[in-house]
Amino acid sequence: MRHPLNKIVSDIQKEERKLSAETSSFIDEAFKMTVYLQELLRTVKEDVIREGFSNREEEMLFFKQIKPNILGKLIYYNKVFRIETACPANNGNMYQSYFAMHLRILKQEYMEHVCNSDFYRYYRSGRTDRDEQYFMLGNINYHDGLNSFVFEIDPKFSTYFDYKVSKIIGNELIYTYLTTKINPEQQPDILLQNDETKDIFWTHSKNALIELIYALHASGAISHGKIGIRKISMVFQILFRVSLNDIHNSFHRMKTRSGSRTLFIDQLKSSLDDYMDKEDS
Repeated sequence: MRHPLNKIVSDIQKEERKLSAETSSFIDEAFKMTVYLQELLRTVKEDVIREGFSNREEEMLFFKQIKPNILGKLIYYNKVFRIETACPANNGNMYQSYFAMHLRILKQEYMEHVCNSDFYRYYRSGRTDRDEQYFMLGNINYHDGLNSFVFEIDPKFSTYFDYKVSKIIGNELIYTYLTTKINPEQQPDILLQNDETKDIFWTHSKNALIELIYALHASGAISHGKIGIRKISMVFQILFRVSLNDIHNSFHRMKTRSGSRTLFIDQLKSSLDDYMDKEDS
């Protein structure tokens, strides 16, 4: 396999972590990830068209998992870039309404075009009995009334349904992104919003929480460092009922602080030392 799935996923995650640390805003990160993924997809396409596949299993794996992992992320970052660059405000009611509108559009698209389709149920159930039909070149059935963009795809690098999988992956990432942009308190269906956890909330500054999130990510303490800042941020926002807007800009401002750049982490250590001393006395 010239493009093993685990290597593709690992390379994308490495680039995400690198750009997350280097870029000054999420807009910049989304743009650079879009460029990176476009180039990666182009390179993989040239290789596939030039060399083909060694067997049917390799071909089906490529179009069911490998290509969709690249294209799905590309769909996500490109959409995020477009949403972010058109955002009308930094916060406030207009800001919340803007992202809520995009979330409604995404949910409507999901209900109308995705969740009720036979292919979506097939893919979600983990079935493999129709993989040869869905994920091998040359099997596009135009009699099924497929979306019109099927006529624009390259038949040497798409089975049509690989795009469907990519769209599912991309939309799920966009959904997560949009829910983190909207105040968790305005999301009644979001995780952990119930009576048992209503007394759990963040009481320090937002910058302190951002500092903690980056420290946990940098140390590899969560999922061995294999998930990104935004996903960790989403969990903390949901858990502590706090809205963190542009955490990247906040983090980059921390890097230029005078004196200690890790004020909250330093405070945590001091507080824990004091607590241990009290326990011993």
